[in-house]
Amino acid sequence: MARQPDLTVVVPVFNESALFAELHARVSAALAKTGRPAEIIYVDDGSSDGTLDLIRAVAARDAGVRFLSFSRNFGHQTAVSAGIENASGRLVLVMDGDLQDPPELIPEFLKLHEAGAEVVYAVRRKRKEGALLKFCYRLFYRFLAGVSDIRIPRDSGDFCLMDERVVRVLKRMPERRRFVRGIRAWAGFRQVPLEYERDRRFAGEAKYNLARLVRLAIDGISDFSDFPLRLCAYLGYAMAGVSMAGLLYSVASKLIYDRTPQGWTSTTIAIFFIGGVQLVMLSVVGGYVGRIYTEVKQRPLYVVKESNFELSGPNAL
Repeated sequence: MARQPDLTVVVPVFNESALFAELHARVSAALAKTGRPAEIIYVDDGSSDGTLDLIRAVAARDAGVRFLSFSRNFGHQTAVSAGIENASGRLVLVMDGDLQDPPELIPEFLKLHEAGAEVVYAVRRKRKEGALLKFCYRLFYRFLAGVSDIRIPRDSGDFCLMDERVVRVLKRMPERRRFVRGIRAWAGFRQVPLEYERDRRFAGEAKYNLARLVRLAIDGISDFSDFPLRLCAYLGYAMAGVSMAGLLYSVASKLIYDRTPQGWTSTTIAIFFIGGVQLVMLSVVGGYVGRIYTEVKQRPLYVVKESNFELSGPNAL
């Protein structure tokens, strides 16, 4: 590996001591096959299991390994963004640190780039998660594709290769709540898929549980669509229409049949229903307002506790 890399591989890791040796060996072997000067940036997202010690040891032996370690866990998308911001290679490849993204595909990414692609993103042929997670993933990607203002490829994650023009665009995007695959798609340029079989986790436990996946899904939808706000308006119009129809029915019943509709139960149910819908609408609007609040504070995206190189990213502290 050379000090002036042509390719930077960004690998976010969080409590991956059980598989880190295998991870580094496979990434290094894949890079050696490319014959390109390259570097690896490990972004330690506040690990507490000795992962950082393993990274330090590797970096001491290999001049092509750089690392930065967060002061706490800032989240996977922030770790990916930190690696991209501080990459010095002409090309940047992002992959997860659990070995579900096979490093052996790196030469395939490079071939597609050489053929003219400016972004090569990996698309999973088949998922190996449980039935519930598979269903949630499928539902999220199809819902996002239906409501998003831009085309975000289905069943694609952060495993991708980007050239320098795309990386420059991502570095200039200032938002604090990051959905990397979304802003990558937003950047445009020629984007080409690479289908692959996503492996099972090599060792350790998955860091994305259902709650984190839901938060990521909410970030993706709210970052790239105002559909939830429009849905609130549609529900409001629908309830107003139902209310108007009920009013006309009541007036007609009184004038034509001299009969006043009865039913305290239905009235109570209607009041609670409308109140519940209003609270849901307020929570949706509040979610967007909360994101505005996060953005206007302009806090650094992450805080670095330790690194073995001079940081160049604009969002670090």
